[in-house]
Parts: sequence; structure tokens; C-alpha cells
Amino acid sequence: MALDSRTTAALAEHLENAELGARDVAKITDDHPDMGWDDAYAVQDEIRRRKQARGSRIVGLKAGLTSFAKMKQMGVDTPVFGFVADYMARPDGGEIRHDELIHPKVEAEICVVTNASLKGPGCHVGSVMAAVDFVVPAVEVIDSRYRDFKFDLKSVVADNTSSARFVIGGRSRRLDDLDLRTLGVVLEKNGEIVAMAAGAAVLGHPLAAVAMMANHLGARGQHIPAGTFIMTGGVTEAIAVEPGDTINARFQDLGAVSMRFV
Repeated sequence: MALDSRTTAALAEHLENAELGARDVAKITDDHPDMGWDDAYAVQDEIRRRKQARGSRIVGLKAGLTSFAKMKQMGVDTPVFGFVADYMARPDGGEIRHDELIHPKVEAEICVVTNASLKGPGCHVGSVMAAVDFVVPAVEVIDSRYRDFKFDLKSVVADNTSSARFVIGGRSRRLDDLDLRTLGVVLEKNGEIVAMAAGAAVLGHPLAAVAMMANHLGARGQHIPAGTFIMTGGVTEAIAVEPGDTINARFQDLGAVSMRFV
């Protein structure tokens, strides 16, 4: 690792303060060009520790940059992984304060909850299928803390993959009742369709993102516990939102998720 523990802690404080204060900053690799992947995840881990120390609960894991559309939009080819905390959750049909965020965007996501633990290496889609309890639809609100959305992948990882808010809605379904690859998703803003996709847009199968997450964590001596809520990544490209915008995401066989930005 290129960063010492003091620098790691300072960067975590810097990025978390930017998140909580809705203040944009320059990407951290500008000042730390030699930082590696382990450094980036170490900063993210320190952000997680800071939140837990203040009493926040980590309520789920997330994969980011998993859809082919999102990869093309961001100019990257590697998924990243992060977490969501309890204070980031908002109710279905509720309001989200735009002034608590910097430059938010929304993306529809197919999510799962596990009933068995998953650990790499060697985790594959079949392993994940056996460990999924049920599937739920959600919309994630991402909000990179980096100025003008100018960042590299290591800076994104350190920034907890732009996690900001999320809304779970619709209804839960058993995995056996669904074909996640062909499951259609329509994202609407102010009543107009702005994006459409199917589950296969996420790495060919949304559960492939979970397998990659398990293998990533396994390489770090960690695992996905039973009962974990997992966001598999945006099915479509991310859509910018402004105050007054209403978002509705319709999921085939899973219902809809909605919110309004105020």
C-alpha cells in the first residue's frame, strides 16, 4: 500500500465530510497519484468505521459500474463495490431533499437478500442462486463527491462508490419465479421514459455482480453474510435529477419504485 494509516484516515475524513456537508472536492488521486486499489478500499473501510462509530448501521452492500451502459457512460470497464448505511434509506413514494446532495443521479437496480453466506474465491452465479432468499426492486441515488464528476476508479472506490440515498419499493419475489436476465426495467422522469433495459445489462446476469463481490471480499479475507441486502448495480445509465423531478422505476414482475426530489 502506498498510503500510511494517518493519510488513509485523513482522506476518509475529507471524503465523508464532503458527503455529509454536500460539498464537492477534487479527486483524491490528484494529490496521491500512487495510491493503489488496496489503498482505495482502505479509505472506504475507514469511512465505514467512522459511520459505525457514530451509531450508523450498515444495512447493505452494493456493486457499482456493473451495467454496460454505465461503464460506457463513465469510461470504465471494472465494477466497484461499496456499502449503504441506514440514514441513506428513504421510503417508497417519499421525498428526497436535493440540497442535501451535490449533483445526484438516479439508477434503477435489481436487488437481492441472501439466506446463506457467500465467500470467494470460486464463487459463481450458481453459488449465488442457491444463496438468494428473495429479489426486490430499488432505485439508488448516487452522488459523487468529486467536482464536475471528474474522477478515476480508485477515487470512486475511496468515496464509497458515490453512495448517497436508496429507495426500496415494489414487492419481493422468489428467485425461482423470475428470470433476472430478461426482467425488463423502465425508468421515468416526470412521466417520460428516460431509460429502458433488461437485467442482462448487468454483466450478463445481475447475480454475476454478487459473485464478483463475494470473490472480491474473499480476496480481502471477508465474506457476504446470510441475510445481506445487496444492490447489484444500475441496470441503465444514471439520470441526473433536479428539485421538482419525480422518478418512477417500473420493474417487470416486481412492481414500481418512486420518489420526488424537493
